[in-house]
Amino acid sequence: MFKRSLKLAAKNYVSMSLQKLDIYHVRNLERVSLAPAAKINLIYGANGSGKSSLLEAIHLLARASSFRSTSVKNAIQFSHEELIVSGKVHFTTGHVSHLGIQHNGKQLQIRIDEETKHSRSELAYALPLQLIHPKSYQLLDAGPQLRREFMDWGVFNQHTDFLNQWRQFKKALNQRNALLKTKRVKELNVWNHELQQYGTIVANYREQYLTELQPIFFKIADQFLELKNLELNFIQGWEQESSLLDKLLADQEKDLRYGFTHSGSHRADFQLLLDSRKAKDFVSRGQLKLLVLSLKLAQVELLLNQGSQSACILIDDAVAELDYLSRSKLLAFLAAMDIQVFMTATEKNEFGDLSQIGEYKMFHVEHGAIVEA
Repeated sequence: MFKRSLKLAAKNYVSMSLQKLDIYHVRNLERVSLAPAAKINLIYGANGSGKSSLLEAIHLLARASSFRSTSVKNAIQFSHEELIVSGKVHFTTGHVSHLGIQHNGKQLQIRIDEETKHSRSELAYALPLQLIHPKSYQLLDAGPQLRREFMDWGVFNQHTDFLNQWRQFKKALNQRNALLKTKRVKELNVWNHELQQYGTIVANYREQYLTELQPIFFKIADQFLELKNLELNFIQGWEQESSLLDKLLADQEKDLRYGFTHSGSHRADFQLLLDSRKAKDFVSRGQLKLLVLSLKLAQVELLLNQGSQSACILIDDAVAELDYLSRSKLLAFLAAMDIQVFMTATEKNEFGDLSQIGEYKMFHVEHGAIVEA
């Protein structure tokens, strides 16, 4: 039996679960209504049956965006003009929140507790969501954009003021780049100071987040892998020994020549090192996947440990290439966390050992119809 050695902090966070889910016209899901389990939900079915569409619908409800398409419009079922996803979220405090999104092919409408909202961020706070799917494994071997998004997800869910600081940084960056393209040198000074102010704030948030995440990640990774001397190395986007303002001034000639800002928090990254070398260059494909899983799980664990609201985890066909023991360890770990999980696979036996995970629900998906198995 797999035992968790990592203990959660005192249970002072607010636990939540999606208690009811209604889906209309999302991909091949015509009309679906589910009452998920508060913890583990296992969804299986053939490729193209609609199981990924179910997770996409939950993602739409939580973020008003799709992880399968750049536009929500593309998720509307063929021959229909709109999609609707609604849900009821139950909290351990006794509060029940009603969430809903509707897209008519042109406009998106967000509803929270019968009030129309205009910000996707309000949904994201109402139903924190962690997604793990096949493309998630690119986290460590693709470009730095994915790793910046990884850090920002964690900071966003910890600090409500981060989103505004990040937006101010992006505004200053866009303004400075526009000036660089038009060679308006005299106006750069104002935006250099803006970029320095907000870029440094964003960098400090990210560095603090990785520092807090690192020990939790190490403990989780140690339960899936026998790798020692791991290290998360933060790269802020400019040299550590200089201020961002000094770096912007030093880079000004180069920035003017190329028409964009070379240094700043938009160039941030982190590296996962093994024995002081990039782990992605020395571990196997299976080990790399387990490291990414450990990073994603560490994010949710940190959220819980710091007294925040719990998160919902979506795992879409992300365990298919893991061996049976690793799948069983993952299930046992998820069952021990106070979170709600939706996991898909093509066959029942792909989930791993179900005997140790306690209460769960199993759903079978076929031709867009979903039934509890």
